[in-house]
Amino acid sequence: MRKVGLKVAAAGFALAVATLASGCSSIRDHRGYLVDQTLLDSVQPGIDNRVSVEKTLGRPTFESQFGSKDWYYISQQVKTPPFRKPRTDSQVVLRVRFDAADNVVGIDKRGVEQVARIDPDGRETPTLGRKRSLIEDLFGNIGAVGAGGMGQAPVGPGPNGS
Repeated sequence: MRKVGLKVAAAGFALAVATLASGCSSIRDHRGYLVDQTLLDSVQPGIDNRVSVEKTLGRPTFESQFGSKDWYYISQQVKTPPFRKPRTDSQVVLRVRFDAADNVVGIDKRGVEQVARIDPDGRETPTLGRKRSLIEDLFGNIGAVGAGGMGQAPVGPGPNGS
C-alpha cells in the first residue's frame, strides 16, 4: 500500500513539474502575409500583371514609394519568451517587380538576413553642442556682452525709442 502511495505522489509531482515547465515556454505568433507556395509558383513573369497578381496573392503588405512601384508581401514568425520582448524568429519578404506596362518582371524572395537590429542609445538622443546644466541654462546669459535687459534704453524707432 505504501509503494502505491509513493507512485501516485511521484506521478503527481511529475505532472506538476510538467505543468509549470509548460508555462515557461515561448509563445509563437505569425504576423503578416501567409505565404502559399502553390499560389506563389502560379505567378509567372511575362504572363501576369498587377490585376492577376492581386487576384492570386491578394493586396500587398506595402508598395514601394520611390522608383519602380514594386509590391512587397511580408511574413514573420515571432517568438516571445516568458517575461521578455518579442523577437523575429523567421521572416520572408516577397518582392514582385513590375515593368512600365504593369507586367510582372520577376519575384524575389528574401529571408531574415535583411532584418536590421537597431539598438537606441539609452534614454537620450546625443546632439552636437555643449552640455549645460539646468543652472547654466537659467543663468547663463547673466553678464554676457550685449545681453538685452541690462538697464539700457532702447535706441532707434519703436514704441519707446525716438
